This record gives sequence, structure tokens and C-alpha cells, in this order.
Amino acid sequence: MSDRTRVAVSEVLNGRRRGWRALLPTAGPAVIASVAYMDPGNFATNIGAGAAYGYGLLWVVVLANLVAMLFQAMSAKLGIVTGRNLPELCREQFSPWLVWPMWGASEIAAMATDLAEFLGAAIGLSLLFHLPLMLGMVVTGVVTYVILSLGRNGFRPMELLIAALVGLIGLGYLIELLIAPPDWGAAAFHSVMPQLADGGAVTLAVAIVGATVMPHAIYLHSSLTQDRFPNATPSEKAKLIRYSNREVLVALSYAGLVNMAMVIMAAAAFHDGHSGVTEIETAYHTLIPLLGVGAASVFLMALMASGISASVVGTMGGQVIMQGFVGFRIPVWVRRLVTMVPAFVVVALGYNATVSLIISQVVLSVVLPVPMAALLVIGRRRAVMGEFRTSMPVFALAILVTLVVLGLNAILLVQTIT
Repeated sequence: MSDRTRVAVSEVLNGRRRGWRALLPTAGPAVIASVAYMDPGNFATNIGAGAAYGYGLLWVVVLANLVAMLFQAMSAKLGIVTGRNLPELCREQFSPWLVWPMWGASEIAAMATDLAEFLGAAIGLSLLFHLPLMLGMVVTGVVTYVILSLGRNGFRPMELLIAALVGLIGLGYLIELLIAPPDWGAAAFHSVMPQLADGGAVTLAVAIVGATVMPHAIYLHSSLTQDRFPNATPSEKAKLIRYSNREVLVALSYAGLVNMAMVIMAAAAFHDGHSGVTEIETAYHTLIPLLGVGAASVFLMALMASGISASVVGTMGGQVIMQGFVGFRIPVWVRRLVTMVPAFVVVALGYNATVSLIISQVVLSVVLPVPMAALLVIGRRRAVMGEFRTSMPVFALAILVTLVVLGLNAILLVQTIT
């Protein structure tokens, strides 16, 4: 943290800086975490949902985003109160026989995350600049490493760059909605009316949850807040938690609107006449005759911004998971290189990139209860959280949400077996 930012935070805590001016010095963690909710996995699942079921699965996007707000706020609070991140506390609070499987599942989630983000950015680069997909992946790896290296100069430069990429994603989808005017009445109705038309809708619903509520983002958020405000008093921590909750509300509301825009655009452009569009590449080529080259290019620009920024955040999340659970630290470039391998394997073996993206999101949804349950248990421990432990109403709500996620996963498992 720079001296200027440190002074600004001190002014916020002392009450000398109020209103919107008090939000900026404390902002950043939720903005970075929100990138995980607008990654290429979201593009793949939301395009498939909008094309196949129109506006019918918008309610899943809304529900998943509300779940994300709850758990990201709890994760940020954990870091502020304890000065520790969730994986570190898991290693301290749980038995080794439980920690090692948790680490293994979380690493699988981190690899699935990187696969989606890396492939998405590479697909955008290859389509927009007519590059081979392999070369697009190499370029993506180099760009993400350069962005990660900004972290050596403090967190602000990286946060500002990621915030700019997040803004670019939102601008892209605003333009898309202006070009392809949707049925706003149908969109509003299906945003609050639950329905699952068939087994395919169940699969997409689980994938949407997996693409929206991200395990690595829950782990990462606590890491982003743990060292930001050291030596804060209890009253200062209470104030920081309030500002953190407001940032989570704003940043994830924005991410939720972007996700809804993805489904709405796909529903408006593809559902009538092109409901079979399930791949990002097909969506791009279909948009050209439907809405023009400009709309298709904007779509790819948003995809690239999503993939590059989310790949950076995914690598950060992977570092936190490894360092926290097993206390093992590796250089960022090694982590970046290792997590590139699954994407190269998928492409080299000729697997469909978009289908691989959707499968990766189902994997994430299956692993998701691990950090959710850990956050529930640790957040209620008075020895860890003291006076800031999770209140019983919030705890009950979080348990209900976790059971819903488990229920969706169980339905998917039964459907797959039968």
C-alpha cells in the first residue's frame, strides 16, 4: 500500500473522509474478486443458456449472484477480522486428514478455473486476429504474466488495470444490448420465475452456478483483505467491514448485470432460429450475419478482456490456495506455466474448447461446497472471529444456500448416472 493510500484509509477510519470519497481508498478486493464472475466460463454457459432456453434460466443467474454476494462478503470479513486468509485458517483449524483432501479438491477447482479463463482469452485472440489457437494461448500466457508482475509495485496498479478491463467487459455488453434489443418484459419475468425445462436445463443451471460462484474467488477475497489494514482496532474493523460489504454489493451487482446481459443477448440473437448455438466460435460467426461485424468484434473484445483479467485473478487464487493449505510457495511464473498445461492438452488432443469450458464450470460447482462449508464453520468460531463471528440468521441463510448447491449437484449426478 502506498503512503498516499495509507493516509487516505486513515482519514476514512478517523471519519475525516466521508461519502463516496471514503469508498475509493478501501475499494479494490471486491473488484478483483468480481472478475471471477465475468470469466469466459460465464460466456460459454450463458450463451448456451440463452440460445437453448431463451430467458428461461435468468433466475439461476440472479440466484447465483446473490449467493456470491453472501459468501464473498463473509470471506472479505474473515480477512479483515483475523489478518489470515481462508486456506491458512483451514490448515490451522482442521485436522490434516481433512485439510489434504480440501487442498486437492481446491487445486482441481483452480485448474478448472484456469482452463476456462485461458481458453476463453485464447479463443478471442485467435478469432479476432486470425491466429492459430495455440499461438493465441501463448500470447495470453505472456500478457497475463506481465499483468501479474505489476503486483511487485503494490496492489493499486494491478487493481486499476483489472478495473479497466472489467469496465471494458460491461461496455461491450451494453453495446450488444443496444444492437440486439431484447424482450425486456420476458427478461424481467424469467429473472424471478424459477423453471427447469429438461435435463439439459439442469446441466446448464449447475454450470451457471459453477461459473458464477467461484471457489478460488472465495479463497482469494480473504487474502486480498488480510494485510490491507493491519493493526486495526475492533471499531475500525467494524467500519472496514461495512465499507467492504458496500463494495461487494456494488462490484457483484455489476458482475450480475453483465451475466444477465450475456444471457439476454444470446436469447435475443440466437434463441429464435439459432437455438443450437452452444460454442463461442459459433456464436461469433453467427453474430456476423445477424448483427454485423461490429457486434461480433465487440463480443470478442469483451471475451478477451474477460479471459485475460480472469486468468490473472485465477493465478492469484491458485497461489493463495497452495500457500495457505500446504504452506508451499512457488514463483508466479511457475504457477502460470503449470496452469497453462491443461489448456494446451485440451487443444492438442482436439477437444472442443467451448464444451471443455462448460465441463470445467460443472467441476467448479461440484467443488464449490468445500470453501463454502469451511467459511461457514470457521466464521462461527468465537476463538477465531471473536465478536465478529457470523450471526445466527446469516449462518442459517448460508447453510440453506449451501444445501441448494449440494442439491443441484446431486440432481446432476443422478441425471448423469441414469
